[in-house]
Formats: sequence, C-alpha cells, structure tokens
Amino acid sequence: MSASRVPGCWIDGAPAEGSGEVFVVQNPATDDDMVSLTLATAADVDRAVASARTAFLPWSRRSPAERSSVLAALARAVEVHAEEFVAEEVAQTGKSIRLAREFDVPGSIDNIDFFAGAARILEGKATAEYSPDHTSSIRRGAVGVVGSITPWNYPLQMAVWKVIPALAAGCTVVLKPAELTPLTTLRLARLATESGLPDGVFNVVTGTGLDAGASLARHPGIDVMTFTGSTPVGRSVMAEAATHGTRVQLELGGKAPFVVFEDADLEAAIHGAVAGALINGGQDCTAATRAIVADAVYDDFVDGVADTMQRVVVGDPMDPSTDMGSLISRHHRDRVHAMVDRARTSGARIVTGGGSPSGAGAFYPPTLVADVEEDAEIYRDEVFGPVLTVSRHFGDDDAIRRANDTPYGLAASAWTTNVYRAGRASREIDAGCVWINDHIPIISEMPHGGFGASGFGKDMSTYSFEEYLTVKHIMTDITGIARKPWHRTVFGS
Repeated sequence: MSASRVPGCWIDGAPAEGSGEVFVVQNPATDDDMVSLTLATAADVDRAVASARTAFLPWSRRSPAERSSVLAALARAVEVHAEEFVAEEVAQTGKSIRLAREFDVPGSIDNIDFFAGAARILEGKATAEYSPDHTSSIRRGAVGVVGSITPWNYPLQMAVWKVIPALAAGCTVVLKPAELTPLTTLRLARLATESGLPDGVFNVVTGTGLDAGASLARHPGIDVMTFTGSTPVGRSVMAEAATHGTRVQLELGGKAPFVVFEDADLEAAIHGAVAGALINGGQDCTAATRAIVADAVYDDFVDGVADTMQRVVVGDPMDPSTDMGSLISRHHRDRVHAMVDRARTSGARIVTGGGSPSGAGAFYPPTLVADVEEDAEIYRDEVFGPVLTVSRHFGDDDAIRRANDTPYGLAASAWTTNVYRAGRASREIDAGCVWINDHIPIISEMPHGGFGASGFGKDMSTYSFEEYLTVKHIMTDITGIARKPWHRTVFGS
C-alpha cells in the first residue's frame, strides 16, 4: 500500500508543499511507509523566513500576558491530543510507547506550561546613577527571527525546547525538523495556530540538512540560529551562520561518564546504568555511555549490569510491556553494530548483546562492552545506541581524570554514599549537568546544555531566554544642564 501524502511545511499559518524531492517517512520498527511529503528547498526557506519577519514586530509588541495566554492554550491543546502525539512519535521514531507516553509528551506539555508562565516574568533591570549626571536602565527585547534545526531522537520535545522559549520571549521561528521524523512537529505547528498563535510566528520547513538546513543557517534574515544534533554538523551550522554574523546556540553530542565509587549503593548504580544507557535505545546525548567503576566493585558491577540488560524486553514499540523499541533506521543500527564489532576485534570483551539481528525493523540488543581502554574508539566517540562501555578506575583522582578525558561536556553522573566525594565530583567533573546517584532526569525549571564539543548555550529554564533576548543600555540625563562637564573634552572650556 502506498503512503498517504501530506504537506511537508507549515508556512504563514497554513500547510504548504515544499518544492523539492518527494520523501517517504518510514516506521523504523516495521519498515512500513507512513506518509510521503515534498521536502523544502532554499526557496521554501526564503518564504518561511519572510513570513516570520513580517510577523515579528506585531508578535514582539504583544504584552507578555497575551503571549503567555496563547502558549497556555497550546499546552492544553497538546494535552487534549496527547495520545495522537504519542502514537505518531512512536511510529516515526520506533521508541517504546511507555517512553513517549510517560516522558516525551508529558514533558513537552510541562515545558510549554513552564514558558507560558515564564513569559510574564521577563524583565530588564533598573540601575542606580553610576554616572552622577545620569540614570541607567537595562531593557530586554526579542532578538528577532529564530532559525532552529532539531534532531530525530526526540522530535516533539526538541521542537518544544527550541520554539516555545523563543515565542515566549517575543521572537518568531522557522524550524527545520529532521526529515525522518517531522510529523509531530507539523502537528504542533497546526495546534499552535489553532490555539491563537498569529500566522507566520511559527513556521516549519521539512528538508535535508544539506539543502534546507544549510539555507536556513546562512540566511541573512535569521537573527539567531539554534541547533541540536551531532558535533560535526553543529560546527557546520556555526560556519554557515558566521556568513552573516548570526548568533548561534548549539546543543551537541555527549559521551557521558557514569562514575561508580567503591562506596556506592551498587544495586542502585546497576539499575541506574541500565536505565541511563538504554533510554530511547541509547539515542540520547545525555545517555550513560562510559561506566568508570572502582576496581573493588568492578566485577560485581559488570555481572549485575549484564544480568539486568539480559532481562530488558526489546520488541514492538506499541506494546506497553516493551522496554526498548527499535533504533531510528537500519543504516544507523549498522553503524552502531560496526563500532561494537571494531571494539571486539580490538580486544574489548562483549559481555552481553553485540549481535545484529535479522528481520524487519532496526532493532539492536542492549550491549555491554567491558575492559575498554581509554584510547578505544568506542570509549571516545559517540555511539548513539544501546551500548555501555565499562572500564576500571583506581581511586578518586583517577576517576575524575577519566571522566574528564573527553572533548564532550554535556552530562555526567557520580555514584557514592560519601557526601564529600559527591561534592568533589559535582565540582570537578566538567559537564553541564552532573547527577549524584541518578542519571537522566531533566526538569523544565533547570537548564540543559554543555561545554566543549557538546556546544554552548542553554535549553529549558529561564536561562534559555538569554538565547532569544537582546540587552539594551538606556542612559538618561537627570540634570537638565545644557553643557555637561565631560563636553569640555570635546569643546574645551
């Protein structure tokens, strides 16, 4: 049966066809065709940016209360259509329905609600007379038109993280979702318009990174460019944006260390490692990827993780009993398996998993790779699959050194029952988020973003507003004197 046809863009408050090639969105768990759409090109990006530019001034001049009201209405609309979002998110990504139903969609609703409220507390700063003849104040304003590119692993959540704070700040947006997973983003744009968002404020262009993505990043009509994805692609986005000096915010890859000290609650650490490594099939920039375990508890940790991984249910994403669905594509699964195979041939020990299954779908088993050397590819490079490596550490100094021995700095966790160790780990591990005795939880009120090869800038929390606001200093004479003392430096006495 042929896939149904849907418009691949949302421009100026209405569905729109792209002007590029036809692309078929597939269900990666079944290999079934879902829908076909025409991808956007540079010409479609031009249309979307022009629409956002026209809509910017009236939207930015609406009161915070008005913008808040629209976003609150959108949150309720997503809530009403939550099961439709769940089904679509599962079908286009292959993730488990439990993850979509309990994490992705509720988290997105909460994030919209948070920024609906936060829109009303955006403020500048009144300052004292730092100059004896003047008073100063700081005015915050919307930066303008925002270009955003989101990845395929969390399509709805990433769209919300990028779009909603920008709208709350008074910006307008052109968003390019991954062409593999555009459906929930298009649904979000339609619901936003139905919830009262003016035409042109939120536009979507579905296209490839090389065409629509690059065109968006280098577009002269974009004031700030935001991107979530791999580090190499993020660097290319930054290079394109530099063509016009466009501001950039990047949330890139990760290689999160999972540091287990000898005094850790080992049972909790084992369960935390499996959950942290396998969330979303390991296709998560913050996923636990490098377990760095004290020599004294190393063997028990490896045995416990292997046993727990072997009990993980991998299968039909729509079955509520499934723990882990498929990966995003067979191509990506083959890439993951190739990295595991190279680790095997280089001397690492595959404790469990590591086989590439046959049959329909892009499934891959939970995989534990032990005795990994620090210079190994699988230790240093992002796998982005359900793979956890384990290596030993020999004391606190060695543990923290190994945790920081990476160009990435997005997330990390430390497992210990010693408050002093916990304090030192949280201070000295270089990552945008350091969890203590947990791994993965993210909340709307707290910032998300990393250092180094993991990018810069923040998503979520009020810190994310910094990406979408300008800072203007206003200085006012309070003396009424025609010629000020400093004028003598120009006009003389």
